[in-house]
Amino acid sequence: MGGVLPHAGSNPALPAIKKYMTTKTKIKDKFHIWTVGCQMNVADSQRVDVGLKRLGLNEEKNIEDADIVVLNTCVVRQSAEDTATGLLGRLAKQKKRKSTFICVTGCMVESTTKTLAERFPQVDLWAKPQDTPKIIENIADFLNLSSDGCVENLIPEKSKYAEFVPIVQGCDKFCTFCVIPYRRGRETSKPLQQISDEINQLVLNGAKEVTLLGQNVDSYGHDLNPKKDLSDLMHSIHDISELQRIRFLTSHPNDMSIKLINTINELPKVCKCINLPFQAGSNRILANMRRGYTRDQFLRKIDQIRQIIPDVTLTTDLIVGFPGETDQDFNDSIELLNIVNFDKVHVAAYSERKGTFAFRQIQDDVPINIKRERLNEVNKLQDKIQNDLNSKYLGNNYEVLIEGKNREKFYGRTEGDKLVYVENLSEDFLGEIVKTKIIDFSPYSLVAEKI
Repeated sequence: MGGVLPHAGSNPALPAIKKYMTTKTKIKDKFHIWTVGCQMNVADSQRVDVGLKRLGLNEEKNIEDADIVVLNTCVVRQSAEDTATGLLGRLAKQKKRKSTFICVTGCMVESTTKTLAERFPQVDLWAKPQDTPKIIENIADFLNLSSDGCVENLIPEKSKYAEFVPIVQGCDKFCTFCVIPYRRGRETSKPLQQISDEINQLVLNGAKEVTLLGQNVDSYGHDLNPKKDLSDLMHSIHDISELQRIRFLTSHPNDMSIKLINTINELPKVCKCINLPFQAGSNRILANMRRGYTRDQFLRKIDQIRQIIPDVTLTTDLIVGFPGETDQDFNDSIELLNIVNFDKVHVAAYSERKGTFAFRQIQDDVPINIKRERLNEVNKLQDKIQNDLNSKYLGNNYEVLIEGKNREKFYGRTEGDKLVYVENLSEDFLGEIVKTKIIDFSPYSLVAEKI
C-alpha cells in the first residue's frame, strides 16, 4: 500500500486536504506501506493507509519510488525478521539518495528502542504495534500538514469483501517461545459497541465477511467493565444487515469454552472453522512451552468441538525442534496429527526470539538439520492428510464467497475456509456468494464450476 501526494484540490473525495495544504506539500511526496506477518499486521496497515490518505496521499506500489516508507514488521519467525532487517539495509542506501522518511512499526519494535535506534540509525520513527496516531501525526509533521481529523475512526472507505477487525490486542499467556506479550503488551479488549460500529461501517463500504482478530481472540472481553466475551460479540454483530460471514482468529485451547462452541454452532453467519493451535504433541514439551494444557486435554477439546459441530473444519499451529525435543517427542506430534486430521497445519521450526523465557533460560539444542527434517516430515504427512480430506469434497456443492482473481481465475472460500477456484465466472460475481460444484482438488485448494 502506498501513495502520491496530489496538488491541492485534485481529490474532491478529500475536502480536508485543501484546508491544510501548504507550499511544502505541493512537492511530489510518495509513501509506501510494507507489511509482513499475521492478519493483525494487515489490519493495522490498512488503518495506517487510511490515515495517510486523509493527509492527501494515494497509492504507490514501488517502494524504491517512495519518499515515505512505513515497515510493519513481524518477528515471530526468524525469516520474517531477516526480511525486515534486509529491507532496512536497502532503505539506508535509498535514504542517502533521496532522504526517504522511514518509520518502523509492528512486533520488531521493543518497549525501549535505544538498541534498535543504534543498530538502524536510518530509521526516523519507531512506533509500537497499533500506535497508528503516532505514525500519522509524525508523517503529517514531516510534510508540514495538520493531522486534525486524520487519526479517528480509521476504517477503509472502500472495503474488501473479506475484512480483518482487531478486537483484542496483546496476550497474557506468556508461552516460553513467544515474543507477543513483550511487544504487543497485555490483553486489552476494544469496547463491544466500538467493534460493532466499525463492522457496520465496513459493511456499508462493501464488506461481506469479517474476521475477528486477536493474539488470543477467545479471551476477548474479560478486561471490560462489565465483562463480555466473544460469544456476546458474535451475537451483537450477527444481525448486521448485509454481513454474511463471521470468522475469528486465533484461539487458545484453554479459552475455547462450551458457550463459545455452542455459539459457533448456533449462529448461521459464524463460519464453522476453528484454528486451535496445539504447538506440540508431547506433554513434556507442552510443559516446557508453558501452554497450560496436556495432550489428552487438547484431544478432549477436539472431541468436544466435533461432537457439538459435526461439520467443523479444524486448523492448527505446530512448532518442531523446540529445545529438548527428542525423536519420541516429535513422534508424539506426528501421532496427534494422524489422530486429528487437521484441514491445515501452520508448522514452523523453532527459532530463538530475543526477550522470551526460552531465549533467556532454555538452550536451543536441536540442530538445524534435524529441525528441517522434522519440518519436511510434517509437511509431507499433512499434504497426504489434506489431499485425502479434500478428495471428499469432489462432486459436492458448496457456497463460495468470491474475493478476487488470480492468474485469470476467480477464487474464494467456503464457509469451512477451503480455497476454491471457480471456473467460467465474470467480474460481476466479485463479492457475491456463489453456489458451486467441486470438480477437482489438490492438497491446497479445490476447483469448482458455478451451478
